[in-house]
Amino acid sequence: MINKTQRVISFLSKGYNNNSSSASKVPFTIQLNGHPKQLIGNGEPGFNLVFKNKNSVNALTSMDDTKIIEAYMAGDIDIEGDLLKTFELRGMFRDFHPLQYLWCFIHPLIFGQVASDRKWIAEHYDLEQDFYLTFLDSRHRCYSQGVFEYDNEALEDAITRKLDYALQATLLQPGQHVLDIGGGWGSFVEYAGQRGIRVTSLTLSKESEMFINNIIKKDTLPCQVVRQHLFEHNPEVKYDAIVNLGVTEHLTNYGLTIKKYQSLVKPGGRIYLDASGSRTKFGFHSFIYRYIYPGNYSPVCLHEYLQKLSLTNMQLVEVINDRHNYYLTTKCWAENLDSNRNVIISRWGEFLYRKFQVYLWGCVDVFNKDIMQAYRWVLEAKK
Repeated sequence: MINKTQRVISFLSKGYNNNSSSASKVPFTIQLNGHPKQLIGNGEPGFNLVFKNKNSVNALTSMDDTKIIEAYMAGDIDIEGDLLKTFELRGMFRDFHPLQYLWCFIHPLIFGQVASDRKWIAEHYDLEQDFYLTFLDSRHRCYSQGVFEYDNEALEDAITRKLDYALQATLLQPGQHVLDIGGGWGSFVEYAGQRGIRVTSLTLSKESEMFINNIIKKDTLPCQVVRQHLFEHNPEVKYDAIVNLGVTEHLTNYGLTIKKYQSLVKPGGRIYLDASGSRTKFGFHSFIYRYIYPGNYSPVCLHEYLQKLSLTNMQLVEVINDRHNYYLTTKCWAENLDSNRNVIISRWGEFLYRKFQVYLWGCVDVFNKDIMQAYRWVLEAKK
């Protein structure tokens, strides 16, 4: 085992020294349990990787970053120091899982997209309500990006500004009826409902449905929540507007989705959307598909989305680059998660804590480095 580790140390040292971006080089140490730390790079180490057993060493020698993450989630690897800095190593390992990737597309062909989404989305969102409340903003519980006026602004204020922007962008007035796609933890239902706007909220999660129903009953809001897929939703009367907070990533058939919007909104009605983005469709890491968002989930590929939009009579009113806003949002989420570490581990276990720790700090890293992007955009139906 020691010899295998020495070979990996040699590999890591070579990869570190060949890194063309000297500004991003972070010295670190690696330690086989019971043996001295070995420094890679020069200077004060930013973190220490502790390999506690044979499983951790095997994961490292595989050079498969998903296996390494799995070993960390299982507790076979510990990270001492700044977790965010460990993502500087991402280019030194491989991520190649073609069968898993193909299954994401085969499953909907066999079982249908609606049935597949119902299964996949439940896997992510049907955790206990309280878990998500450990890291989301405390005022609105919104699971998409805020809009920050300055970097140190409170996440709650940034989310309020985003929800207010959504109402302004869709020109909604009290008494009008809006479709909320993906109700989450009731952020838009509560915000719009308190202003006299009628909201029909769609969700596929039982936990989300119960949570939103409690909000509606508590404040006697002019709203309802329906556990139904967007593609199944066929109301008798069209909506004045549609709001989609962070669900476009789950609606990867852009052409079909835009046509559905056209069938649901009144002439002149507006559609507000926000989402994470990528320059390449289906560009997520295998860890995300396996442990966070199973299925044919994808950050929005904006040029493909706009190409599909151009084939309709829908108008693009506005598009805004929100990458920095999503970086700040995920940074707040990751810090909230870490501050609630003991509570999360005592209630749900260390595996879930570490899984979301990797996920959220990984998001911070990719938004900060422009590996992923994010957008807000507004559409308008032809009058």
